[in-house]
Amino acid sequence: MLDGKVAIVTGGTRGIGFATVKKFLDNNAKVVLFGSRKESVDKAIDELKEINENYEVMGLYPNISDAKEVEEAFNEVKNKYGKVDILVNNAGISAMESIYDYPEENFKKIMDLNVNAVFNCSKTVAPIMKENGGGVILNTSSMVSLYGQPSGCGYPASKFAVNGLTKSLARELGKDNIRVNAVAPGVTMTDMMKKVPEEKIKGVIATIPLGRIGEPEDIANAFLFLASDMASYVTGEILSVDGAARS
Repeated sequence: MLDGKVAIVTGGTRGIGFATVKKFLDNNAKVVLFGSRKESVDKAIDELKEINENYEVMGLYPNISDAKEVEEAFNEVKNKYGKVDILVNNAGISAMESIYDYPEENFKKIMDLNVNAVFNCSKTVAPIMKENGGGVILNTSSMVSLYGQPSGCGYPASKFAVNGLTKSLARELGKDNIRVNAVAPGVTMTDMMKKVPEEKIKGVIATIPLGRIGEPEDIANAFLFLASDMASYVTGEILSVDGAARS
């Protein structure tokens, strides 16, 4: 579905990002995964090469909250492949602090990675895509961007902002044949969720109409659809992939 496409996936070393990288590679894309540290990037590349040594994948580890580092990394990808067709802004962090005890630096840290980095990467990739005749920008939102959550207001606030960027950039960049969409995952079996006690997970599952927690591949499948030509007339959408869960 992605023959000949070049994709960048931020936060691509584990969880949803890693599953998306693998899904894109399985569909014949060339993928550059971004991670926060060289060690985690190298580990992810090694794992992918163990699965299929013929995957065309490389890794970089810029600070995506820094516009200059983002520009340097994207230029490296462009110099190697000549283009960028797909960007998945997936890197992000969450938190659950109460507003009564919420350090200002923690709120800023969430906004830097969850919002500023999405802006930096989108701003940098847009002219590259325009020069190549178009492209696709995809963002990781969250179910809490639609419903909020009872603590840790910085995370849903950041994802509300991601939704705003998604819808606004879709309207602005449509004339340049650049589609912009987001996927809003529900509760997903990432490394963090695997540490939650089984009894608590059962309680979460009981609130989900489909009767299970999502898998990273469920989210990756949504990204694949939105990145492909099957979604050629879809832009400005926030696609919920949450089993009809409601926070």
